[in-house]
Amino acid sequence: MSALRIGTRKSPLALWQAERVKGLLAARGQAAELVRITTTGDRILDRPLAEVGGKGLFVKELEEALRDGRADLAVHSAKDVPFELPEEFGLCAFPEREDPRDALVAPRARTWERLAKGSRVGTSSLRRAAQLLSVRPDLVIVPVRGNVQTRLSKAVQGPLDAVVLALAGLRRLGLEEHVTEVLPVEVSLPAAGQGALAIEARRGSRGFSAAAPLDDAETSICVRAERALLAKLSGGCTLPLAAYAARDGAGLHLRAALGGPDGSGGVKLVRAEGRGAQPEELGAQVAAKLLAAGAGPLLEAARAQAGGLPAPKR
Repeated sequence: MSALRIGTRKSPLALWQAERVKGLLAARGQAAELVRITTTGDRILDRPLAEVGGKGLFVKELEEALRDGRADLAVHSAKDVPFELPEEFGLCAFPEREDPRDALVAPRARTWERLAKGSRVGTSSLRRAAQLLSVRPDLVIVPVRGNVQTRLSKAVQGPLDAVVLALAGLRRLGLEEHVTEVLPVEVSLPAAGQGALAIEARRGSRGFSAAAPLDDAETSICVRAERALLAKLSGGCTLPLAAYAARDGAGLHLRAALGGPDGSGGVKLVRAEGRGAQPEELGAQVAAKLLAAGAGPLLEAARAQAGGLPAPKR
């Protein structure tokens, strides 16, 4: 049987993720090789993602490789995958999830509570920025782009006081030693799909069939609930939207948060949560609760302005 071709971005983290899937396939007797692709999202580093099309930029070119036959599978960070895919593609597996929480790298302050007033905190995520500013409006949020190592260096070597990154990515790259605090979900609720991998393929293809057994049932049901909430709100990385589901007895506990401008130069955060057994129904239920709590105007305001948040303080 010929080797499957796995489409992947060229960043160190993306290559780690693709190698992980390659190893999982090898354990099942299926050979695979990597096809390295540079995406638009990798090339445009001087502007926030929200201004240039969102994290779908990381997915688009990999889907082109699936479409034209250069790749049989594409491996993504699940949090980068838009809630709506082209009809010919499907997400065939979500392998076992890493810890989805956010991590603080603050070499001097060490902890979230000890960050001095006016500290410069770097993040590429509107979701993180909205949540951090809702608790600490005194902070200066600085947009940072680039691979994990580049963003990490902004705090380790300066000029920033701290950066917030996904714990999963730091662990996968062997950089967890730089983490000074794992942020509780009450401070920074993760993005939908954070810590999980998503394997995409053409429906009905050999790649789809080969990768489907790599699906982890526990990860899949949680990520599906999170993505159902995104779909209901038409949310993407251009919105400061968080969604995190975890097992709760026989069912799931789904928490969500949406940030946006409060009309006075600050940030307002709306939260909702729910419990249920059916992931798609639960996602829709919690989305409705967010809207009932006042998310509608925040959605409109966030979509109306680039980034959806007040400009960083100077």
